[in-house]
Amino acid sequence: MDQPSLSYRPLYQQIKEVLLQRIVSGEWAPGTFIPSESALAKEYQVSVGTLRKALDSLASDNVVIRYQGKGTVVATHDQDSSLFRFFHLTRLDGSRSLPTSRILVRERRPANEEEMEVLGLEDADDVIHIRRVRELDERPALLEDVVVAATRFPTLESLPETLPNTLYQLYQQRFGCNVSHAEERLFAVAAGKDEAHHLEVAEGSPILEIRRVARDIQEQALEYRVSRCETRYHCYFNEL
Repeated sequence: MDQPSLSYRPLYQQIKEVLLQRIVSGEWAPGTFIPSESALAKEYQVSVGTLRKALDSLASDNVVIRYQGKGTVVATHDQDSSLFRFFHLTRLDGSRSLPTSRILVRERRPANEEEMEVLGLEDADDVIHIRRVRELDERPALLEDVVVAATRFPTLESLPETLPNTLYQLYQQRFGCNVSHAEERLFAVAAGKDEAHHLEVAEGSPILEIRRVARDIQEQALEYRVSRCETRYHCYFNEL
């Protein structure tokens, strides 16, 4: 029923969706080069300009990476790119430092109402809950609660190895789940007992809360993350 509506959209968008489906299906794995512009244009019987516009749109969505003179690669989450793309806490002067993580909790449990709504889960569904402290410059800077659906990440709570600092790389390499983008909402809140203890701040002092929903290229929610951040030594920085 929906197929005829494709004809009312620009041709490059139709080609973009076809290419996206080939990536989602795993035909083109992360880190691999896809066929050349000319080969794809010939395959779909469109101009190279139309094909190029479709690839440029995928690149702007962080699905692929375009290399001048080399070709187009399906994007991967390596540690550095994930950190600097998704981690926005900096020193007060704007300079960056790399966080280290200390795991407090890694468990499987039933989803609560908020998690069910955000992740699109049912009443009987379980989640994997990770709580960790992230340090910057050897000081506790964030207390994070990370929640994912147990059906998407079925062994995450029992992996024998230590969890990496960059979870998105693990999601991709171990579970085939690729975070394409995330949406964040920021709130000013007062530190509770947990924040006071783990962030070494006075209870009731102002801290920053960041609620993030990370999504894949099909707009499905993969992760719900709530971070509470101290703001004495660090601030949230986003360049527009």
